[in-house]
Amino acid sequence: MLRPWQTQLWLENSVGDTTHARLVNRLIEDILNGRLESGALLPGSRSLAAILGLNRKTVQVAYDELIAQGWLVAEAKRGTFVSARLPEQHLSEQYQHLVTRTATVDIEAVPTSLSLDSCTNVDNDGIPDARLIPYELLARAYRRALIAASRKQYLGYGDAQGTIELRSALQRMLVQERYLHLTTANICTVRGSQMAIYLASRIIKPSDGVMIFEELTYAPALAAFEAAGFTILRCRTDSKGLDVLHLEKLLANHKVAAIFTTPHHHYPTTVTMVMERRLLLLQLSIRYGFYIVEDDYDHEFHFDSRPIPPLASLPGAERVLHIGSLSKVFAPGLRVGYLVANPELIKQAVQEILMIDRQGNTLTELALAELLESGEVKRHIRKCKKLYKARRDHCITELNRLFGDRVSFHVPAGGLAFWLNLGDSSQLDLTDLALNPYFFNHKQNGYLRFGFGALTEWEATDALTSLKF
Repeated sequence: MLRPWQTQLWLENSVGDTTHARLVNRLIEDILNGRLESGALLPGSRSLAAILGLNRKTVQVAYDELIAQGWLVAEAKRGTFVSARLPEQHLSEQYQHLVTRTATVDIEAVPTSLSLDSCTNVDNDGIPDARLIPYELLARAYRRALIAASRKQYLGYGDAQGTIELRSALQRMLVQERYLHLTTANICTVRGSQMAIYLASRIIKPSDGVMIFEELTYAPALAAFEAAGFTILRCRTDSKGLDVLHLEKLLANHKVAAIFTTPHHHYPTTVTMVMERRLLLLQLSIRYGFYIVEDDYDHEFHFDSRPIPPLASLPGAERVLHIGSLSKVFAPGLRVGYLVANPELIKQAVQEILMIDRQGNTLTELALAELLESGEVKRHIRKCKKLYKARRDHCITELNRLFGDRVSFHVPAGGLAFWLNLGDSSQLDLTDLALNPYFFNHKQNGYLRFGFGALTEWEATDALTSLKF
């Protein structure tokens, strides 16, 4: 049986003067806050060294020190585990986490007039290739789910929050892969990320203030909050993600209920919000009392480096609503996503679900829970990441070959789309674009979002060739 998930560690915001100290501190902190539970199996020293880019000896020395202190135990031929009986001690003062400190920044004067233009979807804004779906694997999982559901009488009305099997599997994935500290009470399963966005627009109230979106944003999310009666303001973004200085200016002049953001790969520009801004955004949410709706729509696909932890996993994330989806992993047609928030907000979301949907698809949830727990989802992600990276690299070659310096772009570190700077778009012939399912037709000041995930290399070349200057 495959190990379902590899426990991930993030050292960049861990305290310590040396790499060894930061690693020891991070492991102790994750044990104390419950992310690494008693009995949890840790990666082998070789695997963890590869994940973190460290010398294996550094990892082994850290493990040996924690074993000597009683935090970990080593079992021959089995591995290293979190001890069932932890030492009665706390972090020393030198290892106290300081990322919750209050930051003081100077707010620069910025224009208050914001564009309310929104982008519109065609067919492909960076969708996965549904042809890669493991049909036989899913078919077997569905068959077993149907048999189990029939025997256990699961085919009647169930929990509107989602089956406990899927929520438990998601909880383990989010704890181990995305650093979140949560229980199944924090999770509500939904029919895709758009449903989670809609639920967020219902449980956050317009009476609590305006809604802030990034300058360029995901149009269906904007539509959901506009339909709920929110006044919309726009916040600037740049090469480091959300402009928090501009956000502070908006906060100083408006009562804000929430902000919607896509920090992992900003939609549509693919930019990743840097850690410094993530921490400041969380501090601002506590200081001003607004919610953060974090749409982590394609966290799984990051090619060139380890992804920065989600907002929901960082200190000060009490007011974050985290949205994710398994649709990007398999295919949009499966319609399975999740909303993570504090239990009170989840209860409100469940009440909204009871009025429009009653409950999810039990068979699909049971089948995906099995695939998550068995490690098959992880295997599929690993396979797709390798293929999508090859497709991205092929598009880089073709963009340079076909257009040279007439088209500029930053190589996306992850996700399934490019953000292309086309320069003077008046020279661009978009005659065939409306009929081309491979493009997303957002065009703002000569920019175009090009989704490559659903294209073979031949199809990508054909699609790019159809752009005429």
